[in-house]
Amino acid sequence: MLVIPAIDLKEGQCVRLRQGDMADSTVFSDDPVAMAQRWCAEGARRLHLVDLDGAFAGEPVNAGIIKSISRALPDLPIQIGGGIRNLDTIAAYLEAGVQYAIIGTMAARDPEFVLEACAQFPGHIIVGIDARKGRVAVEGWANESELEATDLASRFADAGVSAVVYTDIDRDGMMQGVNVQATVALAEASGLPVIASGGISQIDDVRGLMRFARSGICGAITGRAIYEGALDLAAAQAMVDAFLERD
Repeated sequence: MLVIPAIDLKEGQCVRLRQGDMADSTVFSDDPVAMAQRWCAEGARRLHLVDLDGAFAGEPVNAGIIKSISRALPDLPIQIGGGIRNLDTIAAYLEAGVQYAIIGTMAARDPEFVLEACAQFPGHIIVGIDARKGRVAVEGWANESELEATDLASRFADAGVSAVVYTDIDRDGMMQGVNVQATVALAEASGLPVIASGGISQIDDVRGLMRFARSGICGAITGRAIYEGALDLAAAQAMVDAFLERD
């Protein structure tokens, strides 16, 4: 299980939102490349990048910065989401050195697109499922659907996706703790590896998730907690590693 730093990009800056609200953002750096290098130096084994502007625009907006991060850290796996709506965008990111493309809105709108992407780019596709009270939200979380998150994840059980990133929107950026129950339920319903996102505020939240690593929880994305110093990235990863060695 990996503890994965998040770098959310808005207008070229590294920001964190509260509950996905673009109007409620905190700027943590105007140099995302330097921020990525910082997390790498602190022991990150993967980075989670989000093109927030792209998620709303429906196409990449901060692709240049994402490519710069990939060039600066060629040996660090990167997963990118936000505005990925066609195969050409995925191809461009993979050619730039990004390891995983996260399909969010299109997974809910057109599940066949995920199948096509998995067939064309095997091993490089992650499905992003963002939900409020269990229901999937799309287009930068601006719109909610009637689709249950567990139902959507189950559709891709045999599609060949590498993992699912599951975000509880109500907890995202709120430092209120992760929704462990819903995250584990998603892993059990789909049989897919799940990366938890939203709400990690301290090392106890990581501890709560790592107990379910054998049940399909393969990662925990952290943003505001590491930026504000409430969570030590290296200490959290070391704790997980020690636990899994004993388990």
